[in-house]
Order: sequence, then C-alpha cells, then structure tokens
Amino acid sequence: MTETIVVADKEPAAALDVRPVRMPGSPLISGPFTHLAAERDRLAGLRWQNFDAVQVGSTLGAEISGVDLTADLSDEVIAELRQALRDYKVLFFREQPVTSTQHVQFARRFGELEIHPFIPSNTDHPELVRFQKSAQVTGFENSWHHDVTWRKQPSAGAILHALEVPALGGDTLFSDMHAAYDSLDEETRTLVDGRDAVHDFSRAFGHSLPEDKRDAMRAAHPQVAHPIVAAHPETGKRHLYVNRVFVEQIDGMDREEGAELLDRLCRQADYPEHQVRLHWEPHTVAFWDNRAVQHYASSDYWPAIRVMERASIAGTRPHR
Repeated sequence: MTETIVVADKEPAAALDVRPVRMPGSPLISGPFTHLAAERDRLAGLRWQNFDAVQVGSTLGAEISGVDLTADLSDEVIAELRQALRDYKVLFFREQPVTSTQHVQFARRFGELEIHPFIPSNTDHPELVRFQKSAQVTGFENSWHHDVTWRKQPSAGAILHALEVPALGGDTLFSDMHAAYDSLDEETRTLVDGRDAVHDFSRAFGHSLPEDKRDAMRAAHPQVAHPIVAAHPETGKRHLYVNRVFVEQIDGMDREEGAELLDRLCRQADYPEHQVRLHWEPHTVAFWDNRAVQHYASSDYWPAIRVMERASIAGTRPHR
C-alpha cells in the first residue's frame, strides 16, 4: 500500500480571504458569498403594517400573506407593497384567484401597462400576455433574462398569475442583479462601468416575425443601447443589466472580446446564492422588479400544460 503524505494541519480554506475566489482557468467563483450578508440581515429585520412577509431567499424574495388581490386595496396597502417590492425585489402571493380584469386593475395601481408586440394576449385584455404551454406549444423561457430590454423604456415590473400548472416542474427562478454586481471583482467592475450593451428584439422574436412585418417592427423597435451597470431609478442601487437573450453585443468592443465579457457577466445570475425559486400552485401570483432581478422559467414539465398570464408595468430608460 502506497503511503499517503499528509501536509494539511488545518482547513484548506483557512488560508484564503473571506470572499469568493476565481477558479483557476475559469470565470467561475467559489467561496463564501460575504457580499450577501448585509442585505440578507437588513431584509430579516423588516416589518410591515398591512401584511406579513416571510423572507424566502438570502437577498430577494418574500411570501406575502394577509392581502387579498381580488379586493380593491387601499392606497396605503399599495404604497407598502411598492416599498416591499423595492426591498425584496420579488413578492409571492398564494391562493389569489384573480380574474383577468382584477389582474389588470391591480397591476395598474403601480403604473401604465405595456402591450407586448410579439406574444399573444388574453383576448379580452390586451395588457395581459398569455403563456399557454402544452405538448404542442413548448416553453423557451428557460434562459436568464430581464423582460423586453430591447425597448427604449423596458418594463419596471411584472405580475404573473398561474392559471394552470403541472404537479411537478415549471418552477420560476429569480436572481438578484444587485448581488450579481456586488459579486464582481474590481478588475471586472472597472471594465464594465461606463460601458453600454446593444439590445435587439430580433434575437428572440425575429424567427417568428412575418417577412412583410419585419421592416415596420424594426422601425418601431430599433436596436437600443443600455448601460451594462445601471442605477435603480427608485433606490439608486447599482445592478447588472445584461442578458444572453436580448444583448447583441457590447458597444465599442471587438465581438469576440465582448462575447467573453458578456458570458462572464451573465454567469453571475447562475449562482444559487443569488437566487430564489418559486414552485407554482394554481392562483399563485409573482410580482417582480424587472430591473433588480432576472428570471428563468424551468422547462422541465413537457408535455404537461402550463398556463400563465402576465401584466407588465412600463418603466423608464435605464441610466447610470
């Protein structure tokens, strides 16, 4: 038997700094995500007057109880929900059998609603995008993204209502883009601060666009540049604002170099430490801040049926 040489006299990680480190030859990081601690502890101390909130992720996500979304809520409740959204970044409500009309009415309390040009709506309410998946119509939303970043003024937030969901699968994951920015090393921050990324609707929707509509849609929705690192318009906190679904290139960079940088940035959404996961039940409602988080719809339920409706709240143009 070969003799084993033992050189360790303490835990290997004891020699490392108390922060994540880059894995050799890889953009991945490993180690304690100490950048989460302050926000995690801040959220744990929050208390609310008009509802209860149970924190479900380290820095994002709360399950809200004591609010009936089918009712006409007071301005005081709406104001407190708006603050809770700023803090938790995504809110979950259970057992909320809202009608399409009630869904739209609730969403309108938070701002003007968008109409999506590429996804069919509920026929009675053009403000509601309808996602109806089955064995014949499958889900392709299983990639981390902010919604509609190809707009000059992308969504500020979205409210998604589960109408029919599979018993297993079809979860939606959310990732904290403030935490993603905080996780960057100083070299990467220096590289991205002040830079823009070019966003383009055709990356996701171009293949389904009829030939005779392409010129008109391109004129209506030209490529748009947004900051890679944006300041949240309400909190002022910095967050990453790039995704693989809609970003065509990094403005002013060689395409190959820009693609490597984009990959490095988008990987920050992949870490479970930055995420919270929602398992849907019928009439669950999720309300997320489309600047502060990205989301990913797990496409693991085929051929089961999954029917959702979403109202999106118009936002402002991202800025530094």
